[in-house]
Amino acid sequence: MVQAVTSAVARVARIRQDYPQIADAIGGASLWVLFGVLLVVSVIDARQYLVTGIIVGSIIALGAIGITLIYGVLKFAHFAHGDMMMFGAYVALFALVGGGRIGPLSFGWGMIFAIFVAMAVLGVGSIAIDRVVYRPLRQRGSSSVVLAIASLGVAIVLRAIMLLWWGPDQQLYVSGIHPAREFPFDIKLKPDHIFIVATALVLMALVYLLLFRTKMGKAMRAMSDNADLARVAGIDTELVFMWTWVIGGALAAVAGILLGIQSNLKPELGFILLLPLFASAILGGLGSPQGALVGAMIVGISQEVVVGIDLPFPPFGVPGYKPAVAFGILILILLVRPRGLFGRT
Repeated sequence: MVQAVTSAVARVARIRQDYPQIADAIGGASLWVLFGVLLVVSVIDARQYLVTGIIVGSIIALGAIGITLIYGVLKFAHFAHGDMMMFGAYVALFALVGGGRIGPLSFGWGMIFAIFVAMAVLGVGSIAIDRVVYRPLRQRGSSSVVLAIASLGVAIVLRAIMLLWWGPDQQLYVSGIHPAREFPFDIKLKPDHIFIVATALVLMALVYLLLFRTKMGKAMRAMSDNADLARVAGIDTELVFMWTWVIGGALAAVAGILLGIQSNLKPELGFILLLPLFASAILGGLGSPQGALVGAMIVGISQEVVVGIDLPFPPFGVPGYKPAVAFGILILILLVRPRGLFGRT
């Protein structure tokens, strides 16, 4: 009898111990099922919105990867990332010279030049911001909360610069009407959209190669896994921090430019983007670049499909509810699987 009671108590203890993992697994499976259902619905009845969601998701993914890299290495939420995206887009607008067009695209080689200029400016500028703002705070032993609040101040400063220099009105890289082309399954796409997705995929592939095929990438992953052990192993932490900012800033610049090609430029757009950016990074699992890509695609597709489906109650059919969709995804993931779909336990 005593042995049976002891066995039962031990079994209950194991169940209690395993419950968080069981709940986490159930939450993850539920999310995959939910997103799978949404994908099936979009393929059947909202293919155009699905394609638009992939385009938007590609743009969000570049920003979300930067956020998750900065969080993984420097261990704080960088709330200035959305405004960095828009600042990079405005830098490209400033550097844009020449007209003409590249094949069917709406822009010419001047835009390609502007993209590289913006990447360089944001890469170097990110290092400068780190040296002036974040590095002194790190050296004082400030917490991640203090660094996150400081990043809000950086965001406000960047937005003020954009407002003072370029004004509050929306800007366009190329004016005029650029008609979309018909594709099978009643899908309409502009050549610019194909350029956006292709550029995002190429950059994400380069980031993957850097992280998993280079010495610096291994050092960055080591810092993300265990910063103290990485320092003991002789890794130059300041050099890792520098490269993290360069990559994050360059990706933010390209993301902002692609967003400008997709729609238009407005100084406040960076703040509006902050919610889907963090929703994507948290959904994929903070610290996981692959997860940020998947999370961005889910957020982008969910936003476009949900507001595109015509149902008699919000957020369905109401474009203004796109941020609400991203917020709903963020709340859902925090409730059922806080570590994200690909986050570490």
